[in-house]
Amino acid sequence: MEITDLLCQALQRKDQDIFNSLRLVESTKLLLQLMKNESWDALLCLVKSFCQVRNIDILDLSSSYFSRGNRAHNEHSDHTLEHHYRVDIFYEAINCQLMELDHRFSDGSMEVFCLASTLDPKNAYETFRSLDVRQLVEKFYPEDFSDHEKTILKMQLQHYAIDVVQHVDYKQLTSIEELSQWLVRTRRETTFDLIYRLVSLLLTLPVSIATTERSFSTMNIVKTRIGNKMGDEFLNDSLLLFIEREVAEKISLEEIVEDFKVAKD
Repeated sequence: MEITDLLCQALQRKDQDIFNSLRLVESTKLLLQLMKNESWDALLCLVKSFCQVRNIDILDLSSSYFSRGNRAHNEHSDHTLEHHYRVDIFYEAINCQLMELDHRFSDGSMEVFCLASTLDPKNAYETFRSLDVRQLVEKFYPEDFSDHEKTILKMQLQHYAIDVVQHVDYKQLTSIEELSQWLVRTRRETTFDLIYRLVSLLLTLPVSIATTERSFSTMNIVKTRIGNKMGDEFLNDSLLLFIEREVAEKISLEEIVEDFKVAKD
């Protein structure tokens, strides 16, 4: 918890500074791996000193470990108590954290954010990497830009690197959100319309992530023990109605009935 706390706080900030937050992902993974490889002995000494100060009996960690249950002591065990606490608990807890980080921040998602970071005004002191922007469009937004627009984007990026990135006001911006507002305020969203479209798409990433999280939470509510045999299509429809229930509440049931009548006829 001590290692992951900084990353958790960064991800919970409301300024949508997700690019800088993701820089903590790799350092968090590395620190967890170092803890797994090197911190067991230090943790064990800390636990022992805690027990000694408070007169708590310390188990003989070299003794055999048996699982709970009436038949457990009749079974042969090759594992010691230390092996149980070190491998089955300590290592397993860290492995779960690493798996969670790998699941939430896959190589594909990390590549998206790394390529998109060149548009982050906080990186204004770095050389503007127009090639990263083109790769971002080519790999992750191919359907949002036609082949002709991709050609135009290349030239827009050259002008953007001079007219926008080197502008004194640009260096005062702190987020992608402020960049989009500044482009509109200075009427540059018309000149650099393709770049502005890409910035708008990037601003939807936190929303998309939040929607995914809500979907997993909703699944535990909708797909209950009684309804665990529902098909994928019906499940998706039910999840959509539950998540967007503010919109669903405005739908008239009478109109739905009439639509079915017309469809049947």
